[in-house]
Amino acid sequence: MMKIRWFILLIGMALLLLAGVSVYLGRAEQPVVPRIGAVRVADVISPPVAEFVVSQLDKANGDGLSAFLLELDTPGGLDSAMRTIIQELLGSDIPVIVYVTPGGARAASAGALIALAADFAAMAPGTTIGAAHPVAIGIGGGQNEVMLNKVTEDAAAYARSIAQQRGRNAELAELMVRESLSLSAEEAVRRQVVDLLAADETALLTALDGSEYRRGDQHLTLRTAGGELMFAEMSWRQKILTVISQPNIAYMLLMLGVLGIFFEISQPGVILPGALGTIALLLAFFAFQTLPINYVGVLLIFLALVLFILEVKVVSYGMLSIGGIVSMTLGSLMLIEHPEPFLRISLSVIAGTVAVISGLFLVILYCVVRTQRRRFFSGAEGMVGELGEAVTDIHQEGKVFVHGEYWQAYAAAPIGQGEKVEVVCVGSNMRLEVKTVSPIK
Repeated sequence: MMKIRWFILLIGMALLLLAGVSVYLGRAEQPVVPRIGAVRVADVISPPVAEFVVSQLDKANGDGLSAFLLELDTPGGLDSAMRTIIQELLGSDIPVIVYVTPGGARAASAGALIALAADFAAMAPGTTIGAAHPVAIGIGGGQNEVMLNKVTEDAAAYARSIAQQRGRNAELAELMVRESLSLSAEEAVRRQVVDLLAADETALLTALDGSEYRRGDQHLTLRTAGGELMFAEMSWRQKILTVISQPNIAYMLLMLGVLGIFFEISQPGVILPGALGTIALLLAFFAFQTLPINYVGVLLIFLALVLFILEVKVVSYGMLSIGGIVSMTLGSLMLIEHPEPFLRISLSVIAGTVAVISGLFLVILYCVVRTQRRRFFSGAEGMVGELGEAVTDIHQEGKVFVHGEYWQAYAAAPIGQGEKVEVVCVGSNMRLEVKTVSPIK
């Protein structure tokens, strides 16, 4: 009986073992779907964009994903932000794919060098890449030419180095910098600037499947066929910073802040304009961290604010206001100096903003000055100039009827009862100093 029980137990254990092996083999036979991190950048390459790309690539490396896809459409951007992204691409453990898409998109200037730095660079039909010549900030001159040559040589060497590291056409990469060479998608593939042409993401992943890439001395194989693209979005902080980092938005925030501070100083106690102005100024200075700001321009704008405030306190017959308008205009023109249109303040925005704010300042100043010059209608000051009648004889003491009330009064010269009087001032103990009203001839 005991032997039968042991026999049944052994058979049960064997069956359980076989079932476990079958389940394991079944799972092992199921294909592993590649998981690919992805982001879309359709904007200027700015520090907030660089922060977003770098953080997502770090996350993809930390999660052990199969690859990272950067879909790109950019006119260029800041050199510092571009280099931050390129350093991250070159140091990534997982392969990085840069895909210039959709049709009509471009990877210009900084975007071209980012594409060159990818393990795999692809373009959609109808896209372009190139025009990566660096630009100098400021107006021409001998010193500026020397600096521009240095920047160009550095950028050309950087582009050549990246292209050589990724096995791409280094000569054309250098020409993109030196001569602003720009290539169509088909030509870029043919001349080995990018790796392939792909109509969409599915075609891209299918074409890249089985491609080899290097990590150190190792030759690895990329698996992307049927891969799952996991797109990430910017955080609310990065979105806000990206929006306010646009030159026109940052400029208008600065001017709104100046206007709010002026309102608060000229009309103390209102509170709301000062609070809103302070918030706008802080946001503007936050945005200035990501822009090529000329701080002489900022100082000129604040000088304009000081001149407008002084106009309220000092009678200058409009000279301080004119100086403020000139200072604000010059400061606005100097605020962001960059040859690229996407990193400049629009002249129409400057003209409109300066006209509106200067007009508001002038209207406010007119109202303030008019109020200051208007005679008082209440209080002790409001009694000066009021007409009345002497109720008694007045010299050192007396009584007058003024403004519907009886007042104690005195006069420098004797005034007879019943004569018309005019209030000269309000003395101590609310006694009125009066004088005789000269008869009209």
